[in-house]
Amino acid sequence: MDGPLLVIDRDDARPLGQQLVEGLRRGILDGRLRPGDPVPSTRALSSELGVARSSVVAAYDQLAGEGYLELRQGAPTRVAPLVAPDPAVDADPAVAAGPVAADADRRFAGAEATIRERRARVTDVTSTASTPGMLELRPGLPSTARLDERAWRAAWRHASRMSVPGDIPPDFGSPRLRREIADHLRHARGLACSPDDVVVTAGTSDAVALLASALRVLVDGTPRVAVEHPGYPSARRVIGRRGAFRTVPVPVDADGIDVAALRSIRPAPHAVMVTPHHQYPLGGRLPVAARLELLDWAAASGVVVIEDDYDSEFRHVGAPLPALASLDRGGRTVLVGSFSKVLTPWLRLGYLVLPGDTPLREAVASVRDDETCPVPGIAQEAMAELLAGGAVRRHIAAARRDYAHRRRMVLDGLSRIAGASLTGLDGGLHAVLRLPSHEVAARVVARLAVDGVAVSPLADYSAVPGEGPAGLVLGYGSPTDTQLAEALARVRAAVEVELAASVA
Repeated sequence: MDGPLLVIDRDDARPLGQQLVEGLRRGILDGRLRPGDPVPSTRALSSELGVARSSVVAAYDQLAGEGYLELRQGAPTRVAPLVAPDPAVDADPAVAAGPVAADADRRFAGAEATIRERRARVTDVTSTASTPGMLELRPGLPSTARLDERAWRAAWRHASRMSVPGDIPPDFGSPRLRREIADHLRHARGLACSPDDVVVTAGTSDAVALLASALRVLVDGTPRVAVEHPGYPSARRVIGRRGAFRTVPVPVDADGIDVAALRSIRPAPHAVMVTPHHQYPLGGRLPVAARLELLDWAAASGVVVIEDDYDSEFRHVGAPLPALASLDRGGRTVLVGSFSKVLTPWLRLGYLVLPGDTPLREAVASVRDDETCPVPGIAQEAMAELLAGGAVRRHIAAARRDYAHRRRMVLDGLSRIAGASLTGLDGGLHAVLRLPSHEVAARVVARLAVDGVAVSPLADYSAVPGEGPAGLVLGYGSPTDTQLAEALARVRAAVEVELAASVA
């Protein structure tokens, strides 16, 4: 493949790996390598070009993360289906030559400019968009591009080969999966827990619903739950559907939940739900001192702390801080985790880690005795196999590199917009673009919907309707690089237009 498609210049100051990536990317974008075409094996290409095989492996990994290549164990590496033609754009060349194109070409000179020249729009191939052809930037969707499909299929085959059990499944979940989750948390979060502490759930919503039902068992009257404002709207809705609850909004500052405001609530709530690792949606990280203060208050006040360990796997700036559950000596903290944003939302599998609080454990057991574990046994065994074989650990490591790269794209694409500020990027899979008013944000969301980009208004996360900061919440986990570049160009253009109109 050396020659017209890929030339390695030994006198070029650029590293060999960079030349490989840029040469292959250029060959894909200008059509010399077409979707579905196989590329040489890493061994063959390294031999042909006289470079280290590790350089070719790294180049293929980067291009796979960017969405240009499809890596499949046991099968040839092939060019991914990057774009799908939009007949409306092809029919009207003026559509492609507007101000958005000019801005995009300036900011994304590589993939973005080439896509613009080809006058094509991107079809999302890594996640399910609500409308065909929409660029999906709503948060909560991970990339499945790095998932080891061989390990995935092997895990399900293993689970399907098991003898069909005839007994009643355990209320708290498969013993093997609970052991694997406990082991995973010891290594990934430094949390010393036993399998007996783990309860398998059908994702975060099921975990919150289970805890809400347990609170109703424990509390005489109406349970009061403190929630972050702004915060996770689905969790608030799940709590509300479990009967008479009173949610108490607590403001969030740059670091996360305002512990002083939480302590001032009278009477103290029965529980508080927090996202200390990466506050959802604003992105703050609760300092250790504030974590300890919260735990001391919870122990003194008899409050259950529901710790949603949201996005803890993907930290981009600074070392991860310990989970509240690992700091808690009062036995008041329940850790909630999920594999939906780590692997795929289709899995619908998560967990609780219960503290030593005996009444709470008994209440959870009482609820599960009536409602039973909703996760099919075959899915639990497959997940246990993925954890035991190291596939989850390897996937997290690879995905973390991809997300860090896409985070840099978001910084490059949306920084330095006069009248807007970009925040929430220290961890996780989303960013927040703060805007001067909810009216401006609503107009941007509407304009982007017409332009084919789905985003979430920050107002949707408010625990007090009509109050709270204004802006957009933008997920960058699922799009490929080409899709993300296109979407960011459209977002920037829409924001700049609406900001200019608001001061005109």
